[in-house]
Amino acid sequence: ERILRLAEMCRKLEAEEEKVLPFYPCSLGEQERQDAEQLLREPPAGCLAQALRDYAAMERFWQRFNKAKLEELALAREKAALGLRNGRLRQLLRQYLQGISVSPEVLREPNPL
Repeated sequence: ERILRLAEMCRKLEAEEEKVLPFYPCSLGEQERQDAEQLLREPPAGCLAQALRDYAAMERFWQRFNKAKLEELALAREKAALGLRNGRLRQLLRQYLQGISVSPEVLREPNPL
């Protein structure tokens, strides 16, 4: 029930692209897809097979979950890269401002420009 409530909440936050094309392309080849469909048609042979069959409907949820995790990791890496770039730009700006200002401290040190 909790997962279904979260899915309903997430549906409101989906991008237009996800609303128009909600199904992600399958990475299985044609033969692999046919084999998987055939296995799903067969009756389950054990406890694990039955559990997998019971949770087959969760595939769409896991696709969205994995996509969100990948986007989260990509954004974290981008944020780190932008933080480094911002630090370099601040350092360059500090050097520039020290180079154009005239104070006794600046005159004692070599000109950074």
